[in-house]
Amino acid sequence: MENTGTAPASASASASATKPAGGGDQRARAAARGLGLAVLVAAVLVSGVFITFLGPFFAIACDTCEDGVRGTLAHGDALIAVARYGVPLATFATLAGMVASHRPGRVGGFGLGAQWSLFVVVVALGQLPA
Repeated sequence: MENTGTAPASASASASATKPAGGGDQRARAAARGLGLAVLVAAVLVSGVFITFLGPFFAIACDTCEDGVRGTLAHGDALIAVARYGVPLATFATLAGMVASHRPGRVGGFGLGAQWSLFVVVVALGQLPA
């Protein structure tokens, strides 16, 4: 007797080889999420370094000044304090929040916003007249 109700072994093996094992879509999502978070962490770090070290230079730049640098600053101490302490603190708090949170993307987005808000504060402090 011939069994016509089942597929041959070679056909079932080839059909199962083309299907991803259970959870293939979930693994791809997890990998994409991990990559996205890694890019966000890198953006937070690069942004923090940029604002900390180059923010004060943007603040004291002057187009109309003779040497291109503003000579007198009304709030120079506050500018340096924000750049030296505020921005690294915001960077560290963002990274710590991303590790501790269930929604690290949201925390990273808010942290980047806080960093760039501090950049605006640094530049504004440098532009205020003496």
